Formats: sequence, structure tokens, C-alpha cells
Amino acid sequence: MKRIVYCTWTVVIAAVVFGCSGNTEQSNPLQEAAAAKTDSAKVSGVDCDIRLNDIHFTKAINGADSLITPGQDGIVTFRAGEKKDFFCDPNNELSNNTAPVLLAKVDNKKPFTLIAKVKPTFTKTGLYNAGVLYLYVNDNFWQKHCFEQDERGQHRIVTVRTIGTSDDNNHDVVTQPYVYMKISSDTRTVASYYSLDRKNWHMVRLYQNNYPAEIWAGISTQCPVDKGSVADFSEISLSQKAVSDFRMGND
Repeated sequence: MKRIVYCTWTVVIAAVVFGCSGNTEQSNPLQEAAAAKTDSAKVSGVDCDIRLNDIHFTKAINGADSLITPGQDGIVTFRAGEKKDFFCDPNNELSNNTAPVLLAKVDNKKPFTLIAKVKPTFTKTGLYNAGVLYLYVNDNFWQKHCFEQDERGQHRIVTVRTIGTSDDNNHDVVTQPYVYMKISSDTRTVASYYSLDRKNWHMVRLYQNNYPAEIWAGISTQCPVDKGSVADFSEISLSQKAVSDFRMGND
């Protein structure tokens, strides 16, 4: 998400955070991240055995394994039901961890890159509908990289990073119906990118890789408001190598 650099926190500032579970006890996201690094990723899902291109998906959250349909030309259709989302609201009002997520195990001691062409179904009533790439440790420690419909009906790149609670970052507007999305790590840094043509990449987020040695990467569809949505995924790949330039996102 050779050596792994760990941070030891000598000063911890207490804060009240709210997890997806609705827990209101005092905790600290830095402590949670440090604790998570010592444990294996704890997936709140079930085992599965699904191969898409060169990726072996072995965990399914919220029934994801029953919601995908492989089609022609390597296109996979991924469905989500009504009001399915993954978000740990800082105010504990919109927390929801019901979105289906299909996951493959990743050796985070090595570089890796996840890429997919993502084409969500956008509708007038489909607020926050999205096709999504994930990095996942547990329900309160993850990142998603979305092609999502916003409050004004625009379709844009969105990233959400969760350590106890979620942030929410809206990025560029994309006018074409699909986009290429990428998450890459050299073991020290994680960065997210998008491209309109898979040639010219735009970096939208970069941060320190503080994930544990074993994590999960995957795909999802979300439908937080409407009665259901689908997204098509194609050209999916997961390799144990990083991009060559973290600012430009080149392979």
C-alpha cells in the first residue's frame, strides 16, 4: 500500500470520532491506524472464488459475489440495491456500510497497482451513484476511489479515506460516460488517479501508506439514495508493481 516505514506516536491528541457502527466512545484515528498495522485485515464478508481477468477475488462483502454478471469483451456488470453505501459519517448521521464490495488479497509489503475502466449508470434521481475502487482493511479503515454523481447532477471523481470516520473529497468533473481509475502504492505512498484515455493520468489523492502488511483491493457499486444502480467494469488488473512517477501516474 526493501522496508516498511512505521510511525511511532509519542503524543496522542484525544478526539471523539464515530465509526460506521455508531459507537460514540472516545477514540483516536491515529491510534486506530497504528493498531490496524499490527493485525491482518479483518474483512466483514464471506469467502468466494471469482476470477476476473488476472484478479482472484476471494472475499465478498454484503453479497457482492451474487451481484456481478460477467459479460462479453471482459465487461463485468455489478449491481447494488436500494440505499447501499459505504461511509462513516463524522456526525454519525449518514453512516452506512451496506454497499457490496468484491475483494482480492494484496501483499502490501510489495508495490501494487489496481486499474479498471469504470462506467456507472447515472440517472436524474441517482444521487451519489458510483462505480468504485477500494483499498480495505476493515469497516473503519479503508479508502474508496469513485466515479460518482454529485448533488448538482454532475459526474465527478471522488475519493473518501476512512480512519475511524470518513472524509469526503470531490475532484474533477468528467463529461464522458466512463473513466479509467487507478490506485497505486510503492509500499510507502498510496496515490489515486483517473484518465479519460488510459494514457494521460491525473493524480487526485496521495498519502502515506500506513496500512498493514496484508490488505485487500477491490471493486464496488453504490446507490446511497436511489432504488438501485449498476456499473460496468472492464480492463481490470491488479499487479505487484507501482507507477513509475507518482505525480504523473505513468505505468
